[in-house]
Amino acid sequence: MADKSYKRHIAKTITWRVIGTLDTVILSWIISGSPTTGLQIGLAEVITKMLLYYFHERVWFKINLSKDGIILESRKRHIAKTITWRFIGTLDTMILAWVISGDPLIGLKIGFAEVVTKMLLYYFHERFWYKINYGLPSRNI
Repeated sequence: MADKSYKRHIAKTITWRVIGTLDTVILSWIISGSPTTGLQIGLAEVITKMLLYYFHERVWFKINLSKDGIILESRKRHIAKTITWRFIGTLDTMILAWVISGDPLIGLKIGFAEVVTKMLLYYFHERFWYKINYGLPSRNI
């Protein structure tokens, strides 16, 4: 199961990064007032967030709280993953936005705005991936 899970985690990483980058670009543009700053922050995140997300997925796969080798998926697990990912993601966004914009207040504003938008988007992304078996041998949903 672990060998096939890598394909799944890479696919989840890519789909989430597309959604997350679009959200970051739009929020950064609105908050900074500059489309260039929005694009710079969004593009910088492509690299940092893909790496961070991939490792986040691997950690959660290792602590999957499985029973008899079957991954236990639930809304509670998805909420816990959402919260841990949002903490990591928000911290990364705030630091990048501060460095790129030169203004720590812009970093904080973008980070706080993303807490709401990204948690909702991430939760629905997790629910979508839960419903498909891509990269998994099979399971009962």
